[in-house]
Amino acid sequence: MSGAAQEVAVPRAGRPQAWTKALGGFLAHVVWNARVHGAQNVPATGPVLLASNHASLTDGPLLFGVAPRDVAFLVKKEMFGGPVGWALLRAGQIPIDRSHGDRDALQTVLRVLAEGGAAGVFPEGTRGRGDAASVRSGIAWIALQSGAPVVPVACLGAHRPGERNRTAPPPRRALHYCFGEPFTVVKEPGVPGRRALAAAVDQVRDRLSAHVLESMRRTGTPLPDDLDADELGLGDMASDDVPGGPR
Repeated sequence: MSGAAQEVAVPRAGRPQAWTKALGGFLAHVVWNARVHGAQNVPATGPVLLASNHASLTDGPLLFGVAPRDVAFLVKKEMFGGPVGWALLRAGQIPIDRSHGDRDALQTVLRVLAEGGAAGVFPEGTRGRGDAASVRSGIAWIALQSGAPVVPVACLGAHRPGERNRTAPPPRRALHYCFGEPFTVVKEPGVPGRRALAAAVDQVRDRLSAHVLESMRRTGTPLPDDLDADELGLGDMASDDVPGGPR
């Protein structure tokens, strides 16, 4: 990483101080009215990767608060300044440089998973409609490298049609956090790295999109109708970063 991101240390990533989880839960359940669905789909132990859609600025902190496990999320490095950054570090969150494929951040995610922890990524790379129609290759690279099960997550209700996408939802609005069934992304023997990565991207996109649509149906919650987005910048991974390389 470069610039401000180099100055940010993330000690014990994925092991937040207890008060940060409590604060996220307070925001989710007291300030807003969070409803959690399918929490039993998140494995209680061992590595797991949460892959969530992203339609509101509240998605990250509230999902952190309602997740059934402590989760280290990738967060844009610009957020790690002042009191917000102080809290993010103590919550075990991981800064990522949006300007390039930040391998330092992705390697930190791999370390969390290797230690049996839970990590979270918003694989669309944007804060927009939240329909998961676009998935960048960083999430697929992490899934291939780690072998960790991927749990699709739908965050619904914070940003609705006609609302400005940079404003927080009104207090006590019903928000839905839906955890889907886990799946595993694997590289088939003999498949070239580039093809394996492309197939993994397709798999994550299709599974997350299907889960978002099904969660919308079950909860009766629409997605916003705008397409504005805030680039997260997971970046594209080279094919030789995939286990087995570009054979």
